[in-house]
Amino acid sequence: MTPPSSASTPARTVPGAADIPVVILCGGMGTRLREASEKLPKPLVDIGGKPILWHIMKTYGHYGFRRFVLCLGYKSDAIKNYFLNYREQVADFTLRLSDDHTPTFHNAAGDEDWEVTFAETGLLSGTGARLGRVREYLDGPRFLLTYGDGVGEIDVAALYEAHERGGRMGTVTGVRPSSRYGELETDGDGVRLFAEKPPQTGWVSGGYFVFEREFVDKYVDDDPGLMLERYPLQQLARDRELTLYPHDGFWMGMDTFRDWTELNQLWDAGTAPWRVWAD
Repeated sequence: MTPPSSASTPARTVPGAADIPVVILCGGMGTRLREASEKLPKPLVDIGGKPILWHIMKTYGHYGFRRFVLCLGYKSDAIKNYFLNYREQVADFTLRLSDDHTPTFHNAAGDEDWEVTFAETGLLSGTGARLGRVREYLDGPRFLLTYGDGVGEIDVAALYEAHERGGRMGTVTGVRPSSRYGELETDGDGVRLFAEKPPQTGWVSGGYFVFEREFVDKYVDDDPGLMLERYPLQQLARDRELTLYPHDGFWMGMDTFRDWTELNQLWDAGTAPWRVWAD
């Protein structure tokens, strides 16, 4: 499906972004999204005909990041095959069935300047363990990290700059997602205000991080059940080494069938806020 036309933001690349790894956690089973992911790993569940993983990578690519490290687990072969056959899925080609069946491609439509490392990090590994198992691919002083199931109009350049200003070991994007329930303001037994899906008042993690490389060595061990969201990030916060990057714009995690439906409706209507790229 051709992506709908949508307003894009001017590209503002991060200096040196092309050499900075972006780790994407892609190994979970997505059990709460079973209606859409019964046969696919969650990162390959589509929005507008493209995997949510592609949408996430396009967001980073808009700001100049091109090196991706995918932490694989559940149905990793499907993710590998998607990218191994990427050109066949996006370009026009002719296939002559009388010879060796080698396709002749007619254009480079959809090609991306991406370098993707596919790392097997275990079927049941915790998110922290997955990060630990790709440490060999984090060959610079800094890296970015996110999950393979959330999209947002995240200004990654501003996030990166906030990390540099903060001078700490890590930076987390704070978001205020809408509540799933209508909020009531009351006066006695009368309802004064009914607000459908109001935003939360406090910050929650939006899953877009920047870390110094030493974070992995200091806070991530070899425990296969290690969850990034527990000891590593909790201790980092206690050590006053975690900076908040506040994001008041659109963000949504694709956790349920309802989320998947809403994201597809936004894309199909040409109003997907996270589509910051032009092509």
